[in-house]
Amino acid sequence: MSHALPRPADDGESAAPRANTVVAVLAFGGIVVSLMQTLVIPIVPELPKLLNASSADTAWAVTATLLAAAIATPIMGRLGDMYGKRRMLLVSLVMLVAGSVTAALSDSLTPMIVGRALQGLAAGVIPLGISIMRDELPAERLGSATAMMSASLGVGGALGLPAAAFIADNFDWHVLFWTSAALGVVAFILVPILVPESKVRSGGRFDLIGGIGMAAGLVCLLLAISKGADWGWDSGTTLGLFGAAVVVLLIWGWWELRTAQPLVDLRTTARRQVLFTNLASVALGFGMFSMSLVLPQLLQLPEATGYGLGKTMLTAGLVMAPSGLVMMATAPISAALSRAKGPKATLMVGALIVAAGYGLNIVLMDEVWHFVLVSCVIGAGIGFTYGAMPALIMGAVPASQSGAANSLNTLMRSIGTSVASAVAGVILAQMTTDFGSVALPSQDGFRTVLAVGGGAALLSFALAAFIPRQRPAAAGAEVAASATPSAGEPALAAAVKTAPSWSVAASQSGGASAERAQHTAVLASVATAQGDSATRSAGGGIPVRGYVRGAESAPVAGAAVTLISLGGRQLGRSVAHGDGSYGLDAPSAGSYVLIASADGFQPQASTIVVNDEPVAYDILLSGTSGLAGVVRSADSGVPVAGAVVIVTDVRGDVLATGQTDALGEFTITDLVPGMVTLAVNSAKHRPLALPVEIGGAGTTRIEVELRPGAEVRGTVRGAGAPLSDARVTLVDAAGNVVATTTTGHDGAYAFSDLDSGAYTVIATGYPPQAAGVTVAGSGVDDHDIELAHTGE
Repeated sequence: MSHALPRPADDGESAAPRANTVVAVLAFGGIVVSLMQTLVIPIVPELPKLLNASSADTAWAVTATLLAAAIATPIMGRLGDMYGKRRMLLVSLVMLVAGSVTAALSDSLTPMIVGRALQGLAAGVIPLGISIMRDELPAERLGSATAMMSASLGVGGALGLPAAAFIADNFDWHVLFWTSAALGVVAFILVPILVPESKVRSGGRFDLIGGIGMAAGLVCLLLAISKGADWGWDSGTTLGLFGAAVVVLLIWGWWELRTAQPLVDLRTTARRQVLFTNLASVALGFGMFSMSLVLPQLLQLPEATGYGLGKTMLTAGLVMAPSGLVMMATAPISAALSRAKGPKATLMVGALIVAAGYGLNIVLMDEVWHFVLVSCVIGAGIGFTYGAMPALIMGAVPASQSGAANSLNTLMRSIGTSVASAVAGVILAQMTTDFGSVALPSQDGFRTVLAVGGGAALLSFALAAFIPRQRPAAAGAEVAASATPSAGEPALAAAVKTAPSWSVAASQSGGASAERAQHTAVLASVATAQGDSATRSAGGGIPVRGYVRGAESAPVAGAAVTLISLGGRQLGRSVAHGDGSYGLDAPSAGSYVLIASADGFQPQASTIVVNDEPVAYDILLSGTSGLAGVVRSADSGVPVAGAVVIVTDVRGDVLATGQTDALGEFTITDLVPGMVTLAVNSAKHRPLALPVEIGGAGTTRIEVELRPGAEVRGTVRGAGAPLSDARVTLVDAAGNVVATTTTGHDGAYAFSDLDSGAYTVIATGYPPQAAGVTVAGSGVDDHDIELAHTGE
């Protein structure tokens, strides 16, 4: 689980402008990235001539972006959870700019495909932006902000088509890519200035094998879908790719279920709320494709067909443009409906609106204003649905997984769009009408595609019905953090509000320090508030049952499971049996907070939604946090073996000690999240102490550089014999006394832990002798000093 540091309270006047700025910058970045979907559509017919290649080859300028986006979206989401969401967002924008510049400089096929693939790698901007909003925005702003960010995927596509058509009609086609590069640069400059970096990170190691497996499976699947019409759906290549996708993704799923730190947490993905939201997203992706591409195609057909309107690409784009504005306008309405009725209701309402829009279009196909009306209706529905989906996803996953979860949801929409493209292509290719020597899609063909689009929207409505019902609470996200405390419960409500809804700071087992005791007290105050007199619900309660599991799905016997109201009142308590099973009763339907804790594991607080039927809810506990890293020498970069590593808390109590191995690496486990002091000591190096923040989940990694500690050694002699009790003083170049010592019976002296530089060594006891010495590297050995009385 993630350890989220509480943000300082803002006054209302300063918080709102800052939140507005963050939302505006992130939404702008999302729109810029989504423009890549429709950027090349106006010039697709001209690409064979412009790039001196065949139509089949130039089609890769579109396919490359699709494949790259499918690979990058979930990977960037996971990397954002691990290393920082803003950091990965900036990396994505760099890819966008690099791809745009590459395509702008191209006059042949290969650099164009490379540039378009790089542009596709920027697709993670939207899910990363949603996750940043979850971490940084106040609860009251989160719903409308994430709705706006999610809708930017459709807004960019709707507004990009007329803009791209205008540029292609009036300027050289390279200007399309120079424009996207300029917009990407603007976003790249604004993000680090105005968007804070989230402190919510999962840590851990990146699942490289999982990333390669998922990329291979998705490439096979999407390549077969997007190129199946060209290669033939029954061709060996297409069928082989589908078969390879099934095999690779099954092996990938097996691996993800068994690795400790998966790229995609399939157990979380299998939760009913996440699963059915993603399935509904696939269906709604079809609707997005039909609105942005099928309707413009219908507008451009010649008037001689009897149903085409003979409009230019620019006019068709302008007809679709209002739908993008409608999506933006419906974002706050979507958030308000989610607060009032829950995001599930918002998703279902939006799906019905999309279906109604397609139903209208089947009837209204004769005038331009018909298409404007239909596109606006469908755009409103998509605005509702795209605003509800991230709220549903974030309401079911911990904050440390929000980037990966939102990225997977975005990928589901893209898969739906790809499937829609293939299905629409097959339908329109089979249902044609001859006009002279040209076969064009028939009016019945378009009506069939529109009917399928409406059916997909109704399917998403049906799938959304299986999502657990949610009560309004910050659009489904961080319910516990935004709940209003009831009268008489202010202390507990404050404790719940300051704790992350998916993570409560854990105490370290077996520790005796005050810091650990404080963590334990916080947990106890939440779990046992209102005293032991609070009783469980009587026989009429709604059962809540499940299992408490740890690593590798092992049962956690003896785990304490407590059910509390959003106001903090304890409603029930259970202790897990030997198989990890627990059971308690909720008094009635509604939203509750379920807290689980056990020795050796981090406590977890999660929001559950109880309907009028028994609830099955499994709890996965993670172990306490760890600290790992490598110790190197600052001058050479060589690992330092045998270095002693000590971890102390803020009061100076030693929490753990360790030692680096032959590679200079160390690992310390069972640490409590929070600030600690790391001290490292090694022979021939200067000791080092530095503050480290231990994350709330997984292992925090750090690199330590030790400066070499030089030494000066020697012997003080007089008349050729060693002198004892001679006083030796070391003075630096500024005249400061660094250290003093007295020789032993053998006349030897030594100074250690010195910085490199010039020093003066002064010996007294006889008439003093001073000599300069320059220290470098490991130091100076055998700097002997000869003392003698005057005249000897």
